[in-house]
Amino acid sequence: MTTPEIDPTVPPSGTGCLDCEGTGGWWFHLRRCTSCGHIGCCDDSLSRHASKHATESGHPIIRSFEPGED
Repeated sequence: MTTPEIDPTVPPSGTGCLDCEGTGGWWFHLRRCTSCGHIGCCDDSLSRHASKHATESGHPIIRSFEPGED
């Protein structure tokens, strides 16, 4: 059984924060949206793009996109 909020087959949007890369920003850690694969920066980063993506898209679940993090 799958949940619409979690699609393990969707590829990530890139290797870094998609929004920071577009604006020349930077991040501490990366988070991946489990619905669409959007990669955004964590809430410890200045822009908090992963949380902004969740608010704007309605996609409620993220997971770490950092090597070695669960």
